[in-house]
Amino acid sequence: MKDGRISLYLEYYFGRKSEVVLDDNGNPVLYTEGKMAGTPKYKVTHERRKENLNLYLIAKPQNQEQRMLNKETLQLAEQIRYEKAQDFLENTEGYRIKKTKKINFLDYFQKYYDEYTKKDKKMIKMAMERFKSFLAETPKYKINSKVIRPEQIDRDMVLAFTEYLQQHSKGEGARSCFQRFKKVISYAVEHEDMKKNPCTGISIKIDENVLRKDVLSLDEIKTLVHCRHIFENPNIRNAFLFCLYTGLRFCDVKDLTFDNVDYSNRLLKFEQNKTKGHSAHSGVVIPLNDGLLNLIGQPSKGQNKNSLIFDLPSYEMCKKSVQRWVEHAGIKKHITWHCARHSFAVNILNNGANIKTVASLLGHSDLKHTEKYTRAVDKLKEDAINSLPDLSTL
Repeated sequence: MKDGRISLYLEYYFGRKSEVVLDDNGNPVLYTEGKMAGTPKYKVTHERRKENLNLYLIAKPQNQEQRMLNKETLQLAEQIRYEKAQDFLENTEGYRIKKTKKINFLDYFQKYYDEYTKKDKKMIKMAMERFKSFLAETPKYKINSKVIRPEQIDRDMVLAFTEYLQQHSKGEGARSCFQRFKKVISYAVEHEDMKKNPCTGISIKIDENVLRKDVLSLDEIKTLVHCRHIFENPNIRNAFLFCLYTGLRFCDVKDLTFDNVDYSNRLLKFEQNKTKGHSAHSGVVIPLNDGLLNLIGQPSKGQNKNSLIFDLPSYEMCKKSVQRWVEHAGIKKHITWHCARHSFAVNILNNGANIKTVASLLGHSDLKHTEKYTRAVDKLKEDAINSLPDLSTL
């Protein structure tokens, strides 16, 4: 199209048709020579019909959001084509390709979660629970809180769900939940269990360069170090402190072995679980000082280089243990394990480290992932200046 978009349409082909060529008087036109002399001439026409779908692709997508929009639009077009083919067969041949299933989407969602094997399974469950809560707590949709058919999930409901998520989630939680919800919807459309994708063109946008999680200041970290309580788990304590001083994620610290430690050169070397296998920047090297080497220690009797440095329980148990510890220390912040990584980045930037150094220590492949921490440091500096007495009162 003139504006650079690609317009999608359906083309129906009804076969070809042969007709006798007639002259101006309505008489058949005959061949006058050759083997066909004396026989009528025929012309062959192909019967086609076009139907505009009012769906458009971005010809040259510039970012991931535009590429996803193109993908979802194509999925919708394919589904419309499928339905039109079914209607055509039903009208001409008297049957449909596939009978419509009676599906409870909540059971469908649960089955999808039960069979899901990827690392973000926990987020799939959260998306499912949030959707159930949305139905139960929204008067308009409360009638569907136990049973909802795929065809009942329309664009208006999806928009209402995105508003609900943004009201009931913190940080990137709303967008993460909605992305997993869309994943299940796309799966249902792909497997012909939904006719149309009601999520097409709907997204939750956030400023990715804003740090939304709480961070621990250096003084708060010192308070944690000196806080001991009877319910603490030494391995969880040491692993969390290690993350506060190295910026490791939970998924990486739990898998660290003594083989990752180069004692002679005082270095920690490992590959990030999040990017291993699909990024050239998955490897990270972190210098170790005396305090970090003391937290790591040496393999004890019965251990070897392949033994875990920190033998940790499940993530949920570790998170709850850290939150109890923070509460005992009197720190009034919502601290999760990932806050250790954010705290590390903000604190070393605040102490003068340059952004490239921080990106290298965090294993970021691009500085854009690290920029949110510089904005957090700028906010800390602004708050520090604003905490001074007002000049007009002096």
